[in-house]
Amino acid sequence: MSGPNVATLAWRNLWRNRRRTLLTMGSIVFGVFLAVVFTAMQDRNWKDMIDLAARLGGGHVSLQHPEYLDTPTLTRTVVRDEAVAAALDGEGGRIARSVDRVVGPTMLATAGENFSAAFIAFDPEVEDETTLSILEALDEGEALEPGDAQGVILGHRLASNLGMELGDKVVYTVTDRNGEIVSGLARLRGTLRTNAPTVDGGFCLLPLDTVRDLLGYGDDESTMVAVFLQDQRKSGGVAGRLDRELGETVAAVPWNTSQPQLAAFIALKVGGAVVMEILIAVLVAAGIFNTLFVSVMERLREFGIMLAIGWSPGRLFRLVMMESVWLAALGLVGAFLITLGPYLYLSSTGLDLTAVYGGTVEVAGVGLDPVLKVGIFPRNAVLIGLFAVVATLASGIYPAWRAGKVQPVETIKVV
Repeated sequence: MSGPNVATLAWRNLWRNRRRTLLTMGSIVFGVFLAVVFTAMQDRNWKDMIDLAARLGGGHVSLQHPEYLDTPTLTRTVVRDEAVAAALDGEGGRIARSVDRVVGPTMLATAGENFSAAFIAFDPEVEDETTLSILEALDEGEALEPGDAQGVILGHRLASNLGMELGDKVVYTVTDRNGEIVSGLARLRGTLRTNAPTVDGGFCLLPLDTVRDLLGYGDDESTMVAVFLQDQRKSGGVAGRLDRELGETVAAVPWNTSQPQLAAFIALKVGGAVVMEILIAVLVAAGIFNTLFVSVMERLREFGIMLAIGWSPGRLFRLVMMESVWLAALGLVGAFLITLGPYLYLSSTGLDLTAVYGGTVEVAGVGLDPVLKVGIFPRNAVLIGLFAVVATLASGIYPAWRAGKVQPVETIKVV
């Protein structure tokens, strides 16, 4: 049979009922728009939260004593020896930076007050806000400078509880590697204001070399080596390779193991979003199926005539499936055009939800950014597009099969 090909006929058939086609396209556009926005919020929010947690603590992967995770004491240390250095170099471009830190509890005392706190001892010469995000929250005073052996930075509430002003002295007490109680003297260089109670009221920063000397550590010894990756999604793989290479002397712990509360919270939220997206996809697919099925049932007499003049059932099947293909293509183009503007706005400016949150929301010691921004991983964007196409095509299979099963003798009689 000569005449228009299947793709051209399918295109014309779509616009025979313009309203129905536009409504079906609208459902595809709406479904893809919601899926992209929800996924982009999840990807950006959790990526930023994981990166922030890494910059607050032990990196995306932490190299530490095998028993440190179970019993985090200052007696369990790790040394950045040749084996550790070679293992880190072997990861190539996956590792952005790695830094040594000493982390533990301390008791801070002034002439009138004393309070317990957690401390991070870091090297001001090699670290900045990109590895230690808490430095961004400096409120008063100045950051620790390289060579400053007696500086300390406190959370602003902790400094207030101790009755301290900039330049005042404070004694910090820790337990060294031999179990002996040792003390150091420091002067307040600056205060932190994060609006996170655990940080502002019980956290301090100390110079790494000074703390090493106080605890009796070697020059390359620390409680952890914080490893920062280019892509936090590769934390598990990098940790596994490092763990196998370093053997039993050093444990490589990914962030989700060292911070199980945060990992569980993110997994719960991601799981909820996936369920929501599946429900949206089912509803959209049901709408597409209903449209195509009704369209087929309305054209049974037409299909019977087409079969009678020489069309094959397989060609009718391809015709209806091609209508599904056109719907999927138009839906994706429409979704791209509708989603592009809001996505660009939310990715650059975002929505300020400070008034809704009433300040910083803290989860497992990590603050949520009150400015909501989006940023989807390219892989997830491709998966959403593929899923939309597959769902649209799957919705057209039964109507297409039904069209091919038409009996010409019976359907031609239908008025």
